[in-house]
Amino acid sequence: MGHSFRSRLEHDLDGGVSVIQMKDLTDDNRLDVSDLAVVDLKNLKESHRVKAQDLAFRSRGQTNKAAIINRHFDEAVIAAPLLRIRVKIEGILPEYLCWFINQPVSQRFLQSRATGTAARMIGKTAVESLKVVIPSLEKQRKIIELERLAIAEQRLMKEIAEIKNQYVEGVLMQYASGS
Repeated sequence: MGHSFRSRLEHDLDGGVSVIQMKDLTDDNRLDVSDLAVVDLKNLKESHRVKAQDLAFRSRGQTNKAAIINRHFDEAVIAAPLLRIRVKIEGILPEYLCWFINQPVSQRFLQSRATGTAARMIGKTAVESLKVVIPSLEKQRKIIELERLAIAEQRLMKEIAEIKNQYVEGVLMQYASGS
């Protein structure tokens, strides 16, 4: 479970602990470090400490997906309601586990175990009960690479659509003004 802060986070320039919050996770399930809060936190529990290749799982909110922590921090903590997932067994890549958790079949399983009515929450036990299919490391690497390429393609397609839209708007405006 993420560290529970009792009040609103106040950025402390003298603090040495970066705080990863839900707002720091991108739509494509990556960590955006551009606006991390930094706090002075005493008695940081090891269970809240973040390492590179950990996963941050959104246990509440519109989406309940995992994001990979793809950088090293001297001191960082996951804030509740995020859950920190750390791969501790040989033969599974963190990026693959992140991909697997985010797949529709896994998402349906997790949603079926969500609790609460107004604010649905997926607890630690629900995540722990997810049966993970673990192919060979070679297959995991291929899946991860294909996912990266698919995400890059989606970004490019979006950029192309935006440029095309701007072009069409410009042509139509010229046509409307008679030039």
